Amino acid sequence: MLRFSLNHMSVASASLDNLLDIAVGSQCAGVELRNDLAEPLFGVRDAAAAGALLRERGLEIFALAQVSAFNRCNRQMLSSAETLIEQAAACGAQGVCLIPANDGAVESRDQRIAMLRESLEALLPLLQQADVTGLVEPLGFETASLRYKAEVVEVINELNAASHIKIIHDTFHHYLAGETEFFAPHTALVHVSGVCDKTTLATHLTDAHRGLVDDRDRLQNVEQIDALMRAGFAGPVSMEAFAPEVHQMTDPATQLAGSYRYIASQLYAPAA
Repeated sequence: MLRFSLNHMSVASASLDNLLDIAVGSQCAGVELRNDLAEPLFGVRDAAAAGALLRERGLEIFALAQVSAFNRCNRQMLSSAETLIEQAAACGAQGVCLIPANDGAVESRDQRIAMLRESLEALLPLLQQADVTGLVEPLGFETASLRYKAEVVEVINELNAASHIKIIHDTFHHYLAGETEFFAPHTALVHVSGVCDKTTLATHLTDAHRGLVDDRDRLQNVEQIDALMRAGFAGPVSMEAFAPEVHQMTDPATQLAGSYRYIASQLYAPAA
């Protein structure tokens, strides 16, 4: 059964209460909350009260975002991670998003793996103690310090950390990175967004191009989700759209529900 989620970024100016109304109105199973928006992570509530509110509304918290530049293991990163993990445990969130640096630094594969291993080794005990999952999201941009899911899976397996460290499969980043392999057993969450611009080169696409998923999509969202589900993925699919026109939606619940229906209809369409 396909479960949809709403990332707060898709309705970036919404309060927590409005976010929940939109999520319920678009028949989502849960949400992702963010600490990089004007709205505080839990609005006017503390973590425990926010978690109770979501449960009252019948919604799960699939993730809290985000720990930035998590693969730069330093005191600031570890402090940020510890705080977010504690907040996740307090509100009942399933995971915390771990986002790599996107600073254009050029590192060899061995350097990337070593940096990733150092950070995940440091974070793993915190995640285990809180029983929270670390959700690593490789970024597809050429400027990103971690582009490929395969490298993350390699380190997860090396550390025997699959119980508490998973990956986020982001359809936009998967497209930009040119990856063809899917890692369903290691995937806990899928981020979707649609790009209808057919003329901009992939190397020039930015978050601003990321709208809702419809029949104009060039990222092959449906095909990516289908491949993951056929390989055993059963987690939530979360709309994470950054485009200005999405943020300006006048009826977000209806428009989001339409995009979710489109995805589901294509996945479950009978073979011709």
